[in-house]
Amino acid sequence: MKIRGPAFFEKSFRLAADLMLKIAHLPKPVIAEIDGLATAAGCQLVASCDLAICTDSSTFCTPGVNIGLFCSTPMVAVSRAAHRKQAMEMLLTGETIDASTAKDFGLVNRIVPKQYLVQVVSKYAAVIASKSPMALRIGKEAFNRQLELPVEAAYDYTAKVMVENMLTQDAQEGIGAFLGKRMPEWKGE
Repeated sequence: MKIRGPAFFEKSFRLAADLMLKIAHLPKPVIAEIDGLATAAGCQLVASCDLAICTDSSTFCTPGVNIGLFCSTPMVAVSRAAHRKQAMEMLLTGETIDASTAKDFGLVNRIVPKQYLVQVVSKYAAVIASKSPMALRIGKEAFNRQLELPVEAAYDYTAKVMVENMLTQDAQEGIGAFLGKRMPEWKGE
């Protein structure tokens, strides 16, 4: 079997990393819908999404170690989604975990029977889409950024974000709608 050169691998891993970063930087939430095996980059993709809903028969793994290749790039997303020890378990053993274990590890939010997967994902999408697009954008960006900061700096940063968010038209509309007992009309501003 012929192994490709470093340029091929660098380009492939860069493309995968760029996709994962686009998901992280996308101003709208991204929901993973899993019905089957999410392995290596597939597991990385699930871990990169903001939410993940899977069927009860779905499985997940980072199997690189089984073929002499540590799943280093999937490790970035998996280690940020799963708990530290569980991420290391996946990376060091290369074993496949079931949906229940993936939920325990923090890789997925919900497990549903196959026949309800699309319905549940659609419900999540509809609920999220009914929120202020400005608040969602601000919130997703702040969530990701504060994770990189020490706790004191995270509180300083998020306090500033709350002030900026409070001054948006959507926040004023939302507060007014709540007080007026009516549905808000979001402008995305």
